[in-house]
Amino acid sequence: MTTDSAAIHIGPAKPLGRGASLGIVLLAYITSLGAAVAVGAVMGSAKPLLTVAVADLVATIVIFIWSRVVNNSSMYDIYWSVVPPVIAVYFLLQADAGVPALRQVLVLTVVWLWAVRLTGNWARTWSGLDHEDWRYTDARGGKVNYWIYSLLGFHIFPTVQVYLGCLALYPALATGTNAVGPLDWVAFVIGVGAVVLELVADEQLHRFNKTKAPGEVCRRGLWNWSRHPNYLGEMAFWVSLWLFALAADLAWWWTVIGPLAMAGMFLAASIPMMEKRSLERRPEFRVYMDEVPMVLPRRPANKA
Repeated sequence: MTTDSAAIHIGPAKPLGRGASLGIVLLAYITSLGAAVAVGAVMGSAKPLLTVAVADLVATIVIFIWSRVVNNSSMYDIYWSVVPPVIAVYFLLQADAGVPALRQVLVLTVVWLWAVRLTGNWARTWSGLDHEDWRYTDARGGKVNYWIYSLLGFHIFPTVQVYLGCLALYPALATGTNAVGPLDWVAFVIGVGAVVLELVADEQLHRFNKTKAPGEVCRRGLWNWSRHPNYLGEMAFWVSLWLFALAADLAWWWTVIGPLAMAGMFLAASIPMMEKRSLERRPEFRVYMDEVPMVLPRRPANKA
């Protein structure tokens, strides 16, 4: 039996304003953080990676409960950007003696710049809890039990992805004692460059959206070099964290699973979903696909 929004609605009868919605989101994330801190207090710091994994899962479940209460899976959307800096601070607090302070500063700078940019972009475009991302609304009509699907696919799955990406933060911030070297600076430049790339792409897209005609495709600036410059920046950010881990201790090379998992998700799921939707809504998107590469940039073949 399929469900629709009206049948499962248990949130407020009237749409909430942006201010009230923000208050609910803040309360949800405060309770989520509280649950994670409680897990950390119970489990202790003997096995920090396990403690973070369990705390992360519990916090995700708390946000899922809030998603169910307000009948909106977009409650989870900023979890992606607010959790990595929290994990980074936790690892920093577990740091062994001898971990270079300069590396810690470089890593935290990259992580916090990335988090502020991504969270700020969410806040800039978010209208409130009256809005739900199209991926969630599309999934509602075709699932036997939408909320089980939402828990596993829209909450836990991305949490696992982010956790894998954050594994590199542990050697970089807490255990790696190698002196700061060229690879750290390469990682820093890639990380900051990734944030700048995403920031510029966001601004170009925002300006385009203010004046676009129905069905028009954005081909301004970076969007004429790559169909998904923001995803390119996102993948570069996670690569930078892995490079920091390598610089700190080569034994942690296996944390490459993080950026690989991220790249796999973007290339195999996120981008195909977005492009399928764009093809259905924008007839000229097919031409755009033929002329502009998907991720890795290439000199424009036109003068747009």
